[in-house]
Amino acid sequence: MNGLLLRLLVQRVGLACLSLLAVSLVVFAITGILPGDAAQEQLGQEATPEALAALRAQMGLDVPAHKRYLHWLFGLAHGDLGTSSATQLPVSELIASRLPNSLLLAAVTALFSVPIALTLGISAAVWRGSWFDRAAATGAVAVVSVPEFLVATLAVLVFAVHLRWLPALSYLSSVDSLGQLLRAFAMPVLTLSCVIVAQMMRMTRAAVIDQLEAPYIEMVRLKGASPLRTVLAHALPNAVGPIANAVALSLSYLLGGVIIVETIFNYPGIAKLMVDGVTQRDIPLVQSCAMLFCAGYLALVTAADLCGIVANPRLRHR
Repeated sequence: MNGLLLRLLVQRVGLACLSLLAVSLVVFAITGILPGDAAQEQLGQEATPEALAALRAQMGLDVPAHKRYLHWLFGLAHGDLGTSSATQLPVSELIASRLPNSLLLAAVTALFSVPIALTLGISAAVWRGSWFDRAAATGAVAVVSVPEFLVATLAVLVFAVHLRWLPALSYLSSVDSLGQLLRAFAMPVLTLSCVIVAQMMRMTRAAVIDQLEAPYIEMVRLKGASPLRTVLAHALPNAVGPIANAVALSLSYLLGGVIIVETIFNYPGIAKLMVDGVTQRDIPLVQSCAMLFCAGYLALVTAADLCGIVANPRLRHR
């Protein structure tokens, strides 16, 4: 690995760490201006000012904001996410009980959507201008234009209400076999995959077309290479970076769209836990969940950026 490549990798990782620090400040500021607080939520509307003041002091809500932020950031850096103000349980335990469910949903969605999206995108680029390309592009734009909550609602209406093929809610506690597991994941995965496949397919198509229009591809064609060899042996290796960015940006949608999907299907994941925390004004839980989502997004984007740098032959052989 040459010095330039190593320096670029270190710069990207450093920028990701600085971005995460800036995100922590934004998350703390936004959660700090939420209406009401955990003390008011626990004691109710009939609470006396003295009782509210005593509970706020017990929870540390009377400490100045900058001191609370530094204390929270120090704990976050050491793996201490604090204590839930609603349940009085460690936030790390609450997240640990839900994180495997969210990771499983994301893995199943990625396993289902990434091969389909890459196949459609590369095929549309190779057969550019054909009926398949026009149909795929039209379908992708149509799917992207529909918000995920409407896709989820239509899926429930069709597959759960009218056809009665799938359950309207995802109950993982009642899963005892592979068939029940597939039925529990079918609706959330279908909803998430619709938008992910459409976005990833469009970006993959654009990346491959950009390589197919490069001058070196024209030279490859003049040397008599077959269309399949031109794409697989020459265009795709140079499109690894853009395709990795397309995959990372599309999968990062899971960190935002999953909030709506988990809420609609009552899926017991991190996003549902975060929504419950907002309802209960559980600020430590909301902050930790938000930081987890942001860290996951930055990790995906940074990994895609690093793949693009490593896959660039001009940087690799300099």
